[in-house]
Amino acid sequence: MSEFDKYTTAPPPPAGAASSEERQWGLFAHLSALTGLFTGGVGNIVGPLVIWLIKKDTMPFAADQAREALNFNITLLIVAVVLLLITLVTFGLGVVLTFPLSILIGIAWLVLTIIGAMKANDGVAYRYPFALRLIK
Repeated sequence: MSEFDKYTTAPPPPAGAASSEERQWGLFAHLSALTGLFTGGVGNIVGPLVIWLIKKDTMPFAADQAREALNFNITLLIVAVVLLLITLVTFGLGVVLTFPLSILIGIAWLVLTIIGAMKANDGVAYRYPFALRLIK
């Protein structure tokens, strides 16, 4: 090994640590939920689901992060449906409560998704603070 190679070659990851490729797929798993902004909400579930299905047998870290993102987005879908039902049951009067809650939840979703992506990129297994663990 030459002196140049010593400084340009990245050391191998420690045993049990996520590889660079796994960390990248973990990042994609979280960020894929943002496609829901452009697909009317469908991408929030489909993006992490596709990554989880593709990587669940080959990349444990990426699969774990995709599953976490999927569970979080399913949880928020359930919350959104409940807020919609409250609005409908109250014949629109509930919108006084549900609209501000929807805005706060949307901001929290965006912030937590970005935090999850950054943590996954660092190789840290991120857990969302309020997510039902439906997919195991």
